[in-house]
Amino acid sequence: MRIVVVTGISGSGKTSALRALEDLGFYAIDNLPISLLDKLVELFSSAKGEVERLALVVDVRSSQGAPEPEAVLAAIPDALEATRRAGHEVDVVFLEASDDMLARRFSETRRKHPLSADGNVKAGIAEERRLLAPLKHAATTELDSSQMSVHELKAAIQHAFGVGHGAKAEPSVTVMSFGFKHGVPTHADLVLDVRFLPNPYFVEELKNLTGNDASVDGYVMGFEDSAAFLEKVKDLLSFLMPRYGDEGKVYLTLAFGCTGGRHRSVTLANRVGEWLRQRGTRVQVRHRDIDR
Repeated sequence: MRIVVVTGISGSGKTSALRALEDLGFYAIDNLPISLLDKLVELFSSAKGEVERLALVVDVRSSQGAPEPEAVLAAIPDALEATRRAGHEVDVVFLEASDDMLARRFSETRRKHPLSADGNVKAGIAEERRLLAPLKHAATTELDSSQMSVHELKAAIQHAFGVGHGAKAEPSVTVMSFGFKHGVPTHADLVLDVRFLPNPYFVEELKNLTGNDASVDGYVMGFEDSAAFLEKVKDLLSFLMPRYGDEGKVYLTLAFGCTGGRHRSVTLANRVGEWLRQRGTRVQVRHRDIDR
């Protein structure tokens, strides 16, 4: 049986991830007490193939009411390993998000964090991180949903577990541009500084245009260093993408930064995004600061 365990911090998107797996044909169960896992697997295994793929959410709720919640959660990785030894394929997806994003999501939805009895959401998040550390350590895939929409999170899950029902796939990629003067995107996996390239901002007829305009693109890419840099980025990604896939990484954010985020970084992000599309990668391109 193929089993995907979804876990992680409250507010990071576990329910959306579970629904995405259900859409792929997994039998989905939310908040399963881990003590019932072996019995459930045994039941489904004896059902003559009626259930071959199981997705379940196991999180901090599994320990609520227990005299020693930390011990309950710490025992989960051993239970999952026992399931593997019984011949089943088990993946553990740990969903994460920044503290600020989690707090904002709880505020927007007016939901209460399960560990914030006094209303202090960030204290509850910190305690939850501590309790879930053993599960994070046991994860085969980690996803940071801080900058993902629900649709993007579902797409990442489906990309990871919908290709050959377990075959390792290259990650989906978000290529973004940004301006350093507006802050570095903290969620980016790779940040590349393109401020070494000539700046169209100082060319009068290009100043008020952006990297989306052909004249700016032509100016930026008209320099030998620009073309050489683009080829080196392609070489780097060609090397990294299959290896990221092998380790279970399903979502990659690549950020190009220039001074203001309107010219050089936009040009490079567009060029790399188009190249990724041509090689068959799932990609979206975002220009964070282009309208500033």
